Amino acid sequence: MDFATELAAFDPSPELLAWMEKRVGGLVENARTRATEIHWRDVKIEKLTLELAHLRRMKFGVKSEALIAGNRDLFDETLAADLAVCEARLAEERQAAEMGPHQPLPEKPKRERAGRQPLPAQLPRVEHRHEPETCTCGQCGQALVLIGEDVTEKLNIVPAEFFVDRHIYPKYACRPCATVTAAAAVPSVIDGGLAAPALLAWVMVSKYADHLPLYRLEQQAARSGVSLARSTLADWVGRIGYALEPLGDRLADLLRQGTMLHADETPVQQLDPGKGKTKRAYLWAYRSNDLSTDPPIVVFDYQTGRAGAHAVNFLNGWRGVLMVDDFAGYKVLFRGGTIELACMVHARRKFFDLHKANGNPIAAEAVRRIGELYAIEAQAKEKTAAERAELRQAYSKPRLDALHLWLSHTRRSVADGGALAKAIDYSLRRWSAFARYAENGFYPIDNNPVENAIRPICLGKKNWLFAGSEAAGQRAAVIQSLLATARLNGIEPMAWLTDTLEKLPTWPNSRIDELLPIKQPA
Repeated sequence: MDFATELAAFDPSPELLAWMEKRVGGLVENARTRATEIHWRDVKIEKLTLELAHLRRMKFGVKSEALIAGNRDLFDETLAADLAVCEARLAEERQAAEMGPHQPLPEKPKRERAGRQPLPAQLPRVEHRHEPETCTCGQCGQALVLIGEDVTEKLNIVPAEFFVDRHIYPKYACRPCATVTAAAAVPSVIDGGLAAPALLAWVMVSKYADHLPLYRLEQQAARSGVSLARSTLADWVGRIGYALEPLGDRLADLLRQGTMLHADETPVQQLDPGKGKTKRAYLWAYRSNDLSTDPPIVVFDYQTGRAGAHAVNFLNGWRGVLMVDDFAGYKVLFRGGTIELACMVHARRKFFDLHKANGNPIAAEAVRRIGELYAIEAQAKEKTAAERAELRQAYSKPRLDALHLWLSHTRRSVADGGALAKAIDYSLRRWSAFARYAENGFYPIDNNPVENAIRPICLGKKNWLFAGSEAAGQRAAVIQSLLATARLNGIEPMAWLTDTLEKLPTWPNSRIDELLPIKQPA
């Protein structure tokens, strides 16, 4: 028996019966609609929860070498944005679901960290006090008493703000002596120039550290009502680059005092006006040893070619231990007495790529064995050179010997010409250079320090596209060396360059080391 039949037994009036049927029918329909909404909301929440979990796995899972460094940076930025959007959508759906009866929500994932990181203590604070509308109680009219404060901090910014420094030099005269006295003019790195040191530093850091072309700086200035022609900016870049050359030369001298160096090179394009196109040049990079106690230094050397003579000329008779890839240009150095170290990352990458491409089990085993070597290095990271040497002798050397034996044995059963054969041959051909790091605690295992120093250059050249000339490339190399070294030493490039440009016009050459962007000894 349905509801209408049961209701008819009470003998209601036709009008009441129709009203009650309509009312109950509406409630039933609303309940069905609400149930449908809850169902689809729960489905959507479940979908977003799974999507968020997938994005988090991508973010915090094992890093893949399938992406080159530049692409990986862009990938990380996009992934972080996708995570934020997904979290916001999920929070919105949860909030909507909590406004009415619904199925139990999936457990909310825990935050990645409890609370936000404190804002840097060295930043200036601007206080904004928010007092109540009235200082009397809204109920009894008595005066309110301060019992505490809630304080929240938000990070803010003032975009680049142009202003004018007015230097006023009062002139005083002595009537009896008929003389005039005035303060000496403040020296400038560009005589008669209109740019203060901070503005010059902003241009240089923007171009060479943030990789912004001059036309973008011109546009930024124009938005503030300041006309800075690109020709003017280019003139400043040239003059400041020339003024900084002695610092770059001294930095290279200090680098060559080290007994162990990293070296690598990356191609750049140079404008070739006679042919109306660009030609390939190279930026050579030389990096100090991270395992040394000396301040870290990186020096870039711009050359129009990749011949080994460029490395010979830069090192200028230097003898020591050099970590490089398998580029033939470095071989002349090793024939002259320099000791070769080979980068373990290059050996691993060949096996890693092969394993990722087709799941090769031999390649996977090679990656696992090399991973054991890096696990030992992670344990030795904070140890002294003597402690690291002891650890390597006890644990790394036996594993290296076993790896060499396994590679040699495996190679006999691998057909010539294949990718696996080439990967094994690469390691065996340079084995002494690969294994040499385990002889003491001072040698590095790979060439990552210099490759990390080159990475910003590789990203930046996508913006500036090419060097205008050989002189421009050499000038850029000097500036890049100074700014990159400042970053390695934890020195803020803008602050360092501003201070240096203020001091440079009157600074004695005998104290040039004090201007370098390296940590000075206490």
